[in-house]
Amino acid sequence: MAALKVFRTERVQRGKADLNFLARVTHKMLMNYTWWLNRKDADGNNVFEGGFLGLDNISVYDRSQPLPAGYSLKQADSTGWMAMFALNMTVMALELAAEMHDYEDVAIQCYEQFMAIANSIAGYNQSGLTLWDEKDQFFKDLVVCPDGQSRHIDVFSWVGLIPLFAVEVIDQRLLKNVPRFHAALVGHYRGTFDGHKVTHCPIQSNVREEHLLSLLGPARLKAVLQRVLDERQFLSPFGVRSVSRVHAEQCDLGTLPGIGQALIEYVPGESNSGLFGGNSNWRGPIWMPTNYVLVQAIEKFHRYYGDRFLVPAPCCEGGQITLKEAARLISERLVNIFRRTPAGRLPAFPAGSPFQSDPHWQDLLLFHEYFHGDSGQGLGAMHQTGWTGLVANLVERRYRVDIPAFWRRQQQQARQPEPAVQV
Repeated sequence: MAALKVFRTERVQRGKADLNFLARVTHKMLMNYTWWLNRKDADGNNVFEGGFLGLDNISVYDRSQPLPAGYSLKQADSTGWMAMFALNMTVMALELAAEMHDYEDVAIQCYEQFMAIANSIAGYNQSGLTLWDEKDQFFKDLVVCPDGQSRHIDVFSWVGLIPLFAVEVIDQRLLKNVPRFHAALVGHYRGTFDGHKVTHCPIQSNVREEHLLSLLGPARLKAVLQRVLDERQFLSPFGVRSVSRVHAEQCDLGTLPGIGQALIEYVPGESNSGLFGGNSNWRGPIWMPTNYVLVQAIEKFHRYYGDRFLVPAPCCEGGQITLKEAARLISERLVNIFRRTPAGRLPAFPAGSPFQSDPHWQDLLLFHEYFHGDSGQGLGAMHQTGWTGLVANLVERRYRVDIPAFWRRQQQQARQPEPAVQV
């Protein structure tokens, strides 16, 4: 994703695409992509298990450890991540295929893999097990027993939101010189795979003749975002929580096959668990990298659907908002972490911190690893500029007109001569 952004940004800035750079990155990513396909899909059903996505203690079970013999854990986040990975590779290959036609085969292969993953998430593979819980309208992990019986793990967390990341919008420029890839899209008319509807229709286009590749159709997108935009669930004043606030009360999951008695607590601050050393927490706090990718995904959906597509927003007194407004709402709340309140307080720092009012420190910021799910206070490592620094991009994109105007005013004021001193 980052490499594609670098490629496209440089093309805009320099007026010329660096295809050699993108080709080198694509080859490296294909090796990693193939490793995941071969190592983490134990049954060959395109539902992924194991692996370490860095979400540490987000599950009720330490997912770095194997389950008892005969049991398996099918992961919604790993599977959604691989669907996103497949679409990222598809778009990179399409960019290359515009000038280097051999990459059309790579684009077709990655797109077909995406469709196979979508087919499995929907439960139309050999196992017949779906990661989508129809009752709760949410993606969930699945425990599979030796006898083939299965049970969803009833946790509302990033595990069920990451499948939203698998979305791309394909324009006519990318389809211009790839007739066989276009034929592959036609082959999945109405979003079908092996006769079953599993994705949004890839042939249906919007007013700009763009095509949407996504795991979620309109109904499921609305259902998931309704939870995201609910302050009683995922939405904090400072972004999207890693675990829904409903688990402050709904924490007892009963006995899970192969796992035993299972609890999931809403812990908005530092971890109360020793899992993975206990020095990070994915059971309530706000993490900038996943929030950032979610905002980007919602923006892609808006690019395709436009302003006529509305989603329920419980945070807006039960009204409906556009996808663009939803992305902006989440972005603004993330920025609130570093924005002073009307009382002059910075949420990112505790009340007694010198960063609050000390004249030598009050204008400086630290980019913490993650943030308290209710108060926005920074937690964990204080030097995570690489991902928490993404907030600067959210600010720039939101205020790209206002920021240059502000600095022009500052420069004009700096150039004005100081008034003469009367003697």
